[in-house]
Amino acid sequence: MAHVSVADEIKERVKRQGPLAFSDVQQRALYGPAGFFSQARGAGRRRDFLTSPEVGPLFGAVLANAFDTWWSELGEPDPFVVIDAGAGPATLCRAVIAAYLRCGPALRFINVEVSDAARELHRDIPGWVDANEFMGPMVEDEGEMLPQTGTGPRVTSLGELPSESFVGVVIANELLDNIPIDIVVRSPHGWSERRVGVTTDDELEYIDVDLPDDSALDVAARFGSVDIGTVLPLQSRAHAWVRHALARLQRGRLVVLDYARPTTELGAVGMPAWLRAYAGHQRVDDLLAHLGDTDITCDVDSSQLMAASLPNEVRTQREFLGAHGIDGLVTEGQAIWQRTAATGSLEAMKARSRVREAEALLDPDGLGGFGVFEWIVT
Repeated sequence: MAHVSVADEIKERVKRQGPLAFSDVQQRALYGPAGFFSQARGAGRRRDFLTSPEVGPLFGAVLANAFDTWWSELGEPDPFVVIDAGAGPATLCRAVIAAYLRCGPALRFINVEVSDAARELHRDIPGWVDANEFMGPMVEDEGEMLPQTGTGPRVTSLGELPSESFVGVVIANELLDNIPIDIVVRSPHGWSERRVGVTTDDELEYIDVDLPDDSALDVAARFGSVDIGTVLPLQSRAHAWVRHALARLQRGRLVVLDYARPTTELGAVGMPAWLRAYAGHQRVDDLLAHLGDTDITCDVDSSQLMAASLPNEVRTQREFLGAHGIDGLVTEGQAIWQRTAATGSLEAMKARSRVREAEALLDPDGLGGFGVFEWIVT
């Protein structure tokens, strides 16, 4: 059954309810029945944009090193749960499962993806099982039924974070930038909210509406003193997601990788720089004219994020990947290439590509400059 277009749905709601919060519009445009991700669009060379896992398997191989390190630090638990939140086509999972993993026999890997269509694409991953079989065979231990050890890696897919707490790791790579935001504006008399309304010509437009006094006070407390005319994203939903993810962890860590800027920089560059839309690897200028057909993404406000929940460590992706062995993997690839180049084999080609992948992943003006925020739960 065909769904009503996002734009028509938004217009109808505005006419009934008045201007809508941008977060409501973004939620429908990305995750509603006719939304961008509901159409199984997103990351991939033949799709709409590239993230670090789509550069090539090197990113997943480095993350596999990190998972082994964190598994050891946790005392080698079995099961050891790893969650990729916002998994898309599960490219990261595929690369991790293909890499060498000391934690492999203990590993339970969950791809969390809201799109039903995208989750269907996960079923060909080695080790994939239905969610009710995810933990594997159960055995009795002192009257308690526990998962049998050594049965991993096992992979499944869910539409949201599991309700039960676990020991392990949550990875959120370029997830927070897609969590709907509200938009606020510093006006001469206080703070306004930038909402979405409809023109007399039946086109969507931005409308600034004064915030109630209590909401304005909350916004002022969050941002402090900024220049009149400054427009900023209010990322309360992203912060709530971080707190929710941390609450799921008995022990382990949450790792967020994303493009991020502090509040001062976001205010200086302006809304067109930090709020963007993409489709088919091209930037789309008028996102309100293409709702449902584009990815809508917002720079993560690192100042807001760290004020909401202080991470244990903050560094760049370049530093993070360096700490988890990317240089050694590249050197290994170069050695394999020198040994096998004459054969023209797939192994040789994959080894050669590591150098090119590393250049993209470590580029300080690109992916390498992303922020990596880590919270440790003990």
